[in-house]
Amino acid sequence: MTDVSLEFPGVKALDGVDFRLFPGEVHALLGENGAGKSTLIKALTGVYRPSGGHILLDDVEQRFATPAAAQAAGISTVYQEVNLCPNLSVAENVMLGHEPRRAGAIDWRATRRQAREQLKRLNLDLDPVSGLGTHSIAVQQLVAIARAMVIDAKVLILDEPTSSLDADEVERLFAVMRSLREQGVAILFVSHFLDQVYAISDRMTVLRNGRLVGEYLPAELPRVKLVSAMIGASIEVLERLEAETGSGAADPGAAGSGAVTGDEASGATAPEEAFLRARGLGRKKSVHPVDLDIRAGEVIGFAGLLGSGRTEVARLLYGADRADSGTLVVGGTPVTLRNPRRALRHRIAFSSESRRVEGLVGDLTVRENIVLGVQARRGWVRRLSRRRVDELVARYVAELDIRPADPDALVRNLSGGNQQKVLLARWLAMEPRLLILDEPTRGIDVGAKAEIQRLVATLAGDGMSVVFISAELEEVLRLSDRIVVMRDRTKVAELTNTDDVRLDTVVGLIAGGETRP
Repeated sequence: MTDVSLEFPGVKALDGVDFRLFPGEVHALLGENGAGKSTLIKALTGVYRPSGGHILLDDVEQRFATPAAAQAAGISTVYQEVNLCPNLSVAENVMLGHEPRRAGAIDWRATRRQAREQLKRLNLDLDPVSGLGTHSIAVQQLVAIARAMVIDAKVLILDEPTSSLDADEVERLFAVMRSLREQGVAILFVSHFLDQVYAISDRMTVLRNGRLVGEYLPAELPRVKLVSAMIGASIEVLERLEAETGSGAADPGAAGSGAVTGDEASGATAPEEAFLRARGLGRKKSVHPVDLDIRAGEVIGFAGLLGSGRTEVARLLYGADRADSGTLVVGGTPVTLRNPRRALRHRIAFSSESRRVEGLVGDLTVRENIVLGVQARRGWVRRLSRRRVDELVARYVAELDIRPADPDALVRNLSGGNQQKVLLARWLAMEPRLLILDEPTRGIDVGAKAEIQRLVATLAGDGMSVVFISAELEEVLRLSDRIVVMRDRTKVAELTNTDDVRLDTVVGLIAGGETRP
């Protein structure tokens, strides 16, 4: 791919990107949310038509009008969510759409034989007749790869294939990837787990904000520099850090780092001082057990790369996902948050990073979106009076400077920043004691971002507890009293945010510094 560009209205999703993929290699494509990874894949596979640039396959220029055209040319994709039919057999899934026929009907004996051959090519010993739904997610992921290889693919794209796998299952997948690499298949591997990237990749390409940052050999790129390339932190600062530590990563125990360890990290402060107290809170295949104290009037920042476990912890604290280990104490009372409704009863609110999917209702007005949570808590029988609705809406439209200041405007027609403000207004109207904000400033303009940052500081100053999650580390450092650093679904450090805590310290921990208790 040479000088590939792709634009949406008002957004340049890819800006002159180059990407090379060779036969018999695993090439990792890396970048944070919004970097352009998914757009690049969709441009390569015919989902989107690039507005500029060239795509060459075996030195022949291609213009794929549809995904089917890309697949016919030898490009197959396996997505994070396994796209198979669990009610069918393994053989039916492997050969779906490519079943051999005889006299116009599917030849089931030949179908099972060819499926067995495809599975054998990947060193998979599976009964082709067995139901796919009887197998684990890991096995289903491997069956999806076998299905992708039925067309004798030259290029195999694996988009976050390990996100739901444990360590043994990941190694099994890697064995299949190595086997395909030896057969000359070019594999594009997208993952947010840096350990896995370094374990399997032959080369790496990093994107940021729709632009190419660089192409690297893993052996020549220390993790701290990789993280820098992904998030845009100062490489000069990180190079100085590497020289000081000699390890390419910050030492979390270094003097002046502000690291919290031992009893201090586990909450030696008296339990009554914490509004929320989590011990060993975790969910299998989602996030490893976490200890966390959240006190009134403080901002807890979560730092880490995409997939590090930041959002997963937030969802456990809100009951959006149910923990299968650990304990949670809220307001001095042990609780089990089976669902968000219970969290709201304990005055815990959660603003999702997917505000248009999990937050706002685009076809409702500003007024309706703001009062939605309050009305839901009361129940639909106890309707809010129009006077009370108008009071709430007028208050938060003014306090958050929502524009246009028209309560009857449809939320879908507002800018990203004002949509975010409407979502915040909904939760503030419920008067929470803990407000969890997951990427509240993503995709909004600088002015709106500054307003939301000021709001967070004001809320904490008024005694509200805030969990603040952001991919922008400078933002986390600026707002947080304490910083929880996540890596590979694990809490690796907790820092008290003093003047001594530096950006390079946090980046080093994210990149692979020592794990602290």
